Amino acid sequence: MKKSILILILSLSLIMGFSLAALTAPVTLEWNLGAEPPTLDPSLATDTTSVDVVEQLFLGLTDFDDGTMEVIPELATSWEVSEDGLVWAFHLRKDVKWTDGTPVTAHDIEYAVKRTCDPATASDYAYVLYIIKGAQEVNTGEITDLNYIGVKAIDDYTIQFALTQPAGYFPAIAGMWIARPVPKWAIEKYGEKWTEPENIVTNGSYLLTKWAHEDEIILEKNPDYFGADDVQIEVVHCVMIVEDSTSMAMYEDGKLDDSPVPLDDMDRVKADPVLSKELKIGPYLCTYYYGFNNTKPPFDNPLVRKAFSAAIDRQSLIDYVLKGEQVPATTFSCPGIFGHVLPSEGVGIGYDPDAARKYLADAGYPEGKGLPEVTLMFNTSEGHSKIAQTIQQMWTEVLGVEVNVTNQEWGVYLKTVNEDAPQVYRMGWCADYPDANNWLLEVFHSTLSANPIKWHNAEYDRVTEEAAKASDPAKRLELYKRAEQILCEEEAAIAPIYFYTTVRLTKPYLQRTVAPMGGEHFKDWRITK
Repeated sequence: MKKSILILILSLSLIMGFSLAALTAPVTLEWNLGAEPPTLDPSLATDTTSVDVVEQLFLGLTDFDDGTMEVIPELATSWEVSEDGLVWAFHLRKDVKWTDGTPVTAHDIEYAVKRTCDPATASDYAYVLYIIKGAQEVNTGEITDLNYIGVKAIDDYTIQFALTQPAGYFPAIAGMWIARPVPKWAIEKYGEKWTEPENIVTNGSYLLTKWAHEDEIILEKNPDYFGADDVQIEVVHCVMIVEDSTSMAMYEDGKLDDSPVPLDDMDRVKADPVLSKELKIGPYLCTYYYGFNNTKPPFDNPLVRKAFSAAIDRQSLIDYVLKGEQVPATTFSCPGIFGHVLPSEGVGIGYDPDAARKYLADAGYPEGKGLPEVTLMFNTSEGHSKIAQTIQQMWTEVLGVEVNVTNQEWGVYLKTVNEDAPQVYRMGWCADYPDANNWLLEVFHSTLSANPIKWHNAEYDRVTEEAAKASDPAKRLELYKRAEQILCEEEAAIAPIYFYTTVRLTKPYLQRTVAPMGGEHFKDWRITK
């Protein structure tokens, strides 16, 4: 009898222990980053993987509402602009601290902007700040005095920007990661190692507690974040699974709370009574495109570029490979962006096999004869591989050409594209803010962008510069339409392929928002299991 009572007591203890463990376990999001972030330094981030983590660690002056895409306050409480539109002042919250207890001030923002523009930092995204007076001159080495840059802490909680031209969209730029405050003292002490967990000082809604490179990142809720009471998810466990098929298997095994859907599984997911209810498809402000290195033969010839663009059957790619309600793209700026050109306006190059063959023949390569060897490169991914193989086959069937397909890991790939892009490379561009200036000028202008396609067109540069300065919305739309005609049709400097949708599986217990411009807001998500 005593033995039975003892067993009962032990059993109850075990049950209560498990129950207490379940009650005390932190609310944890299991999330797949998809790759190792190339950097967590806000001044150096250029890719969505890095930005997704930076978003959790560092606050910006402004942010975006996931539902309306409106600019909303974050570090700033308010802002105003001078009558001529050239001087902006932002007023900061006074209750924000770094993780070492130091107050976050306007001086930290001034330092961050100057650091991004300093050529010694080697920020590939510094050009986005060229709208700030003096930023371009300093970044290009024309002027060496960082104080020449038009950013100034008026006092501890007021930051002022002087611009080169009026820009109603500047509050969106002011909130970007490259302008977010960073800790000068930690950077000066630890140098390139300042973003490692043992050294990093942050101010966002989450803390970086672990970064096992190429393996996992662990983020924990920042108890000193000013909105901490509203943050329900206490831990974000980020894995770095490159292949969607592996991610999907982990999702189905309950090891991930959200996952992209492999292209090969789309039909199965849509037919499955459970998974089909967990499938979420929605708009995403991104464009999938193939860039041509305009300096490398044969893509230094616009006729060759036109041929390769016209030989892509975008709708078939969507219908038979992607299957995620994507939209064929013949222009660059996507729907939802001010300056997007409607398909009904007929801008760009659509699928036209006869025209494609004529372009190639007129370029001196009838039926592909004599065409130099061509390489198409993409970042390692099952999905990108399937798209590349499909388009490779289209080029063979329509143009009679054989194209080599190769791939590189994400971090290496970004470096390759930025430094010496292959003849044809895969890339996606996602909005930093919803204006075509962020797309047409800041991606392909010959000097005011990274310009990985190594392309120069004087009219294009002039038109995008004029659009950036114009105040009349109708005039700006007209100019952006002309820019798209030059970029995607007359010069075919790139081949837009499709406008993204977000295609993901999400567990029923995860209540999440979708950030149409990237930078997920984990702080706003809820787990209800």
